[in-house]
Amino acid sequence: MPHSKGFGRRADRRTGDPVPIGDVVDALLREDVFSRGMPIATLARRWPELVGERLARATKPASLEGGILVIRASDGPWGAQAKYLAEQIRERADAALGTGSVKAVRIVVGSGARGERNRRSQG
Repeated sequence: MPHSKGFGRRADRRTGDPVPIGDVVDALLREDVFSRGMPIATLARRWPELVGERLARATKPASLEGGILVIRASDGPWGAQAKYLAEQIRERADAALGTGSVKAVRIVVGSGARGERNRRSQG
């Protein structure tokens, strides 16, 4: 029977007993791999509110690691606009996630597709 690589290392016991879905979700969110994705999902959901409709159509939050928010811009001009607004975006993203979550913003231009040359800009 197929199983994930880490299944045998899980600390919790598995049973056949039914468990409320809320308990399952809570347990998943306590795991590091899932909890790291929650801040970026929050930013993605609120992106138009945080950066404005026009900029939101051309940019998206790509990752948040170690307090650095990486924003992916569709092209150079939108990347330049995001860089110009980087401190304002940082402040709004930090407020949306809780003070101290976003320490810096980095802009990456391009779709991130393999083989594409990405241009990076520190904001």
